Amino acid sequence: MSETNLLTSVIIEPKSTHKATVIWLHGLGADGHDFEPIVPELKLAEDLGVKFIFPHAPIIPVTINNGHPMRAWYDIRNADLSQREDQKGVRQSADFIMEILQAELDKGIAPEKIILAGFSQGGAVTLHLATRLPFKIGGVLALSTYMTMAENLASEKTNANLETPFFMAHGSQDPVVPMQRAQFSAKTLTENGYQILWQDYPMPHAVCPPEITAIGHYITKQLS
Repeated sequence: MSETNLLTSVIIEPKSTHKATVIWLHGLGADGHDFEPIVPELKLAEDLGVKFIFPHAPIIPVTINNGHPMRAWYDIRNADLSQREDQKGVRQSADFIMEILQAELDKGIAPEKIILAGFSQGGAVTLHLATRLPFKIGGVLALSTYMTMAENLASEKTNANLETPFFMAHGSQDPVVPMQRAQFSAKTLTENGYQILWQDYPMPHAVCPPEITAIGHYITKQLS
């Protein structure tokens, strides 16, 4: 797919030479602007040359929103996130993000200098794609999220990112994605050979300042 056909995204270019890219997916009902304000709070060194891409999810009808259209990476059909998962939607969105990732590779950015990140629904797509990539990337940020299709991971995963540390963070007071579901996801990933860096914080379905600091440190370490 040509770059002109990629999902519309909010893009923050580095102040120095472009050396690395973070592709960051928002949650249900938000858009690419949602995490834009976090970039300066990460306090990344300019010489890392990090470009941020915040794609806007497609607008689709969402079942738990009474079928009304909103930005979503896939349909949520039930408050129980493990029930009736929209597998087709997850896979389609993962394909969308793969096209964005490929466009960065085509610009000459090394795969080890690309980090996939996502919050909530966006994190679920991020985990799906990262575990199925044919090449090693720089890192994975999975925030306040969970893994879809856990039962398919063993048969669909690749080994490319078994040595790539996945940073997973979750709120102990999250009413949207229960922390037990995130912990189950982390356990399943670990059992399948992935390296998980787990952090939890006393917060709801959100991000908090200590988490943002930890994310900044993680990005710096992985891209340095």
